[in-house]
Amino acid sequence: MTDLLLRQGLVLDVSTGDYRETSIRCAGGRIVETGPNLTAPDDVQVLDLGGAVVLPGLIDGHVHVAAPTADLADIATWSPSYLAAHTARIMRSMLHRGFTTVRDVAGADHGLADAQAEGLIEGPRLAFGGRALSQTGGHGDGRQRGDDRSCCGGLSQVADGVDAVRTAARNELRKGAHHIKVLASGGVASPTDRIDSTQYSEDELRAVVAEAEAANRYVAAHAYTARAVNRALEAGVRSIEHGNLIDDRSIDLFREHDAFLVPTLVTYWALADEGVASGLSQSSRAKVDEVLEGGLRALESADRGGVRLVYGSDLLGGMHRHQNHEFRLRREVQQPLDIVRAATSTAADLLGMSGEIGTVDIGAHADLLVLNGDPIADIGVLADPAHITHIVQSGRLVR
Repeated sequence: MTDLLLRQGLVLDVSTGDYRETSIRCAGGRIVETGPNLTAPDDVQVLDLGGAVVLPGLIDGHVHVAAPTADLADIATWSPSYLAAHTARIMRSMLHRGFTTVRDVAGADHGLADAQAEGLIEGPRLAFGGRALSQTGGHGDGRQRGDDRSCCGGLSQVADGVDAVRTAARNELRKGAHHIKVLASGGVASPTDRIDSTQYSEDELRAVVAEAEAANRYVAAHAYTARAVNRALEAGVRSIEHGNLIDDRSIDLFREHDAFLVPTLVTYWALADEGVASGLSQSSRAKVDEVLEGGLRALESADRGGVRLVYGSDLLGGMHRHQNHEFRLRREVQQPLDIVRAATSTAADLLGMSGEIGTVDIGAHADLLVLNGDPIADIGVLADPAHITHIVQSGRLVR
């Protein structure tokens, strides 16, 4: 790793919202020194920032790097090497949009994480959950009604009953999963379920949570309606993905269980316009409107209620390019600093990496963005990657 000195930047402290003019020295992939007027040996690369804004590298808490199409069932038929090539391109683009770490919540595996860590592919640091767990006929079951073949490949796996979900969870943990994803309600991209259905019994949910906790990991749950969200939180799930149709009881449960909500507004915005062209079926497109309108209301309620919110995009296929637009959508109901925290320090908390990522503190990974604008004055600066002039990941200048 090359040592790097970023001289005289205006660094945002995401915990306070204050800026301080300082320099940052990176060595061994970490931030090793901050302060005014730092110097470095002649062989250290130096960037003179001239007072430009510096942020921690961004964190997207809900991605599918192995989803080059919105036709999730079709992915199971792809050659693994062909899928890996597409995935490498998706990951590289994410990094160049400023996301230095992402949490993949169905599809990515240890091979992709290792390849990124070893520098074989360029992309964000990858916290992966392996294949998501779905009940028969649930959000991860891609079969049409007339298809009686055994299920399934792609981003998910079917497991029914307490014993089966325990085995599935243990197997993903064996392969190094950072978290376990369960599909606890109906979804948009699945062909035979309803958005308002609850999926997995309470006993099944609790069994998965118990296995994750035994391995010092946690469970993330796809869930839309208050009924599904509340069941999952009561079962011990740590993060709710989407949550577009939550109620006041949901807000109380989030606080009671110290859980996280990961809204993904941009995916519905994109699916409404581009979903079918990106491989989404017409029947799935018809479900988008059911959750689209509730997303901003849920975000506003959660923000007002003190729920810990994390940035998520959940984009598929050609829609990945809209990843940063989530910043623009959230500003309708949130303050810029809170949105920045959702993509930095709060996301780091969810990933169990507080102090490691999402901060510009000594000892953290040297993941940094240099901007030509102030995102606290205008969060739109982060909504357009053209405002990112430099990207540093693990002390290496990416762009």
